[in-house]
Amino acid sequence: MQLMKDYIQKYGVAIGDNILKVDSFLNHQIDPYLMMEVGKEFKQRFEGKGINKILTIEASGIAVGITTAFAFQVPMVFAKKNKPSTMSDSYNATVFSFTKNKEYNITVAKEFIQKGDKILIIDDFLALGNAILGLKSLCEQAGAEVVGVGIAIEKGFQAGGKMLRESGLHVESLAIVDSLQNGKIITR
Repeated sequence: MQLMKDYIQKYGVAIGDNILKVDSFLNHQIDPYLMMEVGKEFKQRFEGKGINKILTIEASGIAVGITTAFAFQVPMVFAKKNKPSTMSDSYNATVFSFTKNKEYNITVAKEFIQKGDKILIIDDFLALGNAILGLKSLCEQAGAEVVGVGIAIEKGFQAGGKMLRESGLHVESLAIVDSLQNGKIITR
């Protein structure tokens, strides 16, 4: 998606060789125009797959997920990183965050993902694929089908995208960053 690449080039900041800071439009401050266009783009890329729910993970995946859910006119569910006291029966998985260098136990109430659901997983970044595998595990526990994975920005120089595609998942990334070497952002 050229618009996403343009935003990355204009506003993104390479921090070292592995971290892309996009706080000014995606992860902290959110550009609503870009997010609405992202939702429309994912709708085009995954149309006709019978999707009835969007699944993401808090917090940075929510903006991308909600605009995609709006485009599909289906509910969005987000996995929580802390199980609230109000949640009794849930699906759970452990996820390692590359950015935060921390493990999380993610959870979704069983009432929101059910057998037969056709789920589109959406996230802001794809590095090693751990968040996507955790979300996929929640779907499998429920007997739901993951029909695709939509990623705003994929780090093509890390193994996550390749691993997920080789596992048979239909992965669509709106922008793939091939390098952050020497402070220069190179997109595919």
